[in-house]
Amino acid sequence: MDALVCLLQLLLLLLTLPLHLMALLGCWQPLCKACFPYLMAVLTAKGNRKMERKKQELFGQINRLTGASGKVALLELGCGTGANFQFYPAGCRITCLDPNPHFEKFLTKSMAENRHLQYEQFVVASGEDMRQVADSSMDVVVSTLVLCSVQSPKRVLQEVKRVLRPGGLFLFWEHVAEPRGSWAFLWQQVLEPTWKHIGDGCCLTRETWKDLESAQFSHLQMEQQPPPFKWLPVGPHIMGKAVK
Repeated sequence: MDALVCLLQLLLLLLTLPLHLMALLGCWQPLCKACFPYLMAVLTAKGNRKMERKKQELFGQINRLTGASGKVALLELGCGTGANFQFYPAGCRITCLDPNPHFEKFLTKSMAENRHLQYEQFVVASGEDMRQVADSSMDVVVSTLVLCSVQSPKRVLQEVKRVLRPGGLFLFWEHVAEPRGSWAFLWQQVLEPTWKHIGDGCCLTRETWKDLESAQFSHLQMEQQPPPFKWLPVGPHIMGKAVK
C-alpha cells in the first residue's frame, strides 16, 4: 500500500510539476496568500448555507457565557473572511487572528454586515504564537477549519488554553483524516503534498481528535459530521467544545 501511495504521489507530482517548481522557487506562496481569500470567500458562503443549522447549534452555546455586562470576549483563530460572524450572538467582542494579512478587507466587510458584534482588533499572527493576546483574557476561542493548516496543532491548543479564562469555551469545527486502511485515506495520502500548496498549508490526513484528547481540557465533547462538499478530498468533520 505504501509503495502504491508513493507511485501515485510521483505521478501527481509530474502532472502538477509547474506548481511544485513555483513552490520550490518561492513564487507560489505569495501568489497563494493573495488569491486564497477570494477562494475562501466563495467556499465559506456555500459552506454556511449547507451547515447553517449545525453552526447555529455550535455557536449558540456562547449565549450561556454572557454575564451581567452582556459582553463576551471572543477570539477567532484563522478568522479568514469572517464567515462565522453571522452566527455569533450580540454582545461578542471579537478579536480576529490570522497569519494572512490579505483577509483584513474581507473582515472589514463582514463586520460592516454584522453590526451586532463589536470588533476589537485584527492580529496578524499564527496560532502557535499568540503573544499579543493576554493570558486568561478570552471567554471563548473559536477554530473552524484551522488546525489542518497550522504547523503544530499541539502548540496551538496550548496557546488556546493559555488565553482562555478558567471555565472558558473552545469551540471547534475541523476536517480530519479518513479511517486508516480505507481507499479514501489512501487518496488523501496521494493528494496531500499537492493539496498543501493549493490549500495554503492544509493537511488532509491529520487526526486532530487525538490532539484534542491529549490537550487535557477539563471537559471535551465532540461529534463527527460528513463533509459538506463531497467533491473535495477533505474527510469527515469533527465539531464540539472543550472547557478549560
